[in-house]
Amino acid sequence: MAQGPPADPVAVARKILLDALTGQARSRKELADKLAKKEVPLEVANALLDRFEEVGLVDDEAFAKAWIESRQPGKGLATRALAQELRRKGIDDEVAKEALAEIDPADEEAAARGLVRKKLRSVRGLEQQKATRRLVSMLARKGYGAGMAFAIVKEELRLDKDAELGAETEDSI
Repeated sequence: MAQGPPADPVAVARKILLDALTGQARSRKELADKLAKKEVPLEVANALLDRFEEVGLVDDEAFAKAWIESRQPGKGLATRALAQELRRKGIDDEVAKEALAEIDPADEEAAARGLVRKKLRSVRGLEQQKATRRLVSMLARKGYGAGMAFAIVKEELRLDKDAELGAETEDSI
């Protein structure tokens, strides 16, 4: 069986990029890595990535903002964790910093409180110190600083305890 002429590397690279961008945005680094994995010559990859940036198909600033908008509320990640994710995606630190600056600290605190409230049910039977440690650890894994984590956990545990005491008082009446 005879093989046809070798494939045009530009056409192959263009198809790889378009396939990768179908369904979700990607950072320039992610696309460059994908092209390198498929052994696309570096000069062809860079030329195509530059062209895709010119026409707006590859935009690391827009990617960073969209990534934050989807990950911060949904996963409850703090700024620090989001910055790490963006760094892994190959987003320049300055671009990431600008995108992260748009996060409202009140939204970040509300997300942390929501995570703690959700987890409170599973730590209710534990002693206070153990419950505090578990809740603060959970927030630390999500990228929250120790100061904010301890303050929120302390307050939410107090509110939860007050609510339990109020419910018990109502039951005994």
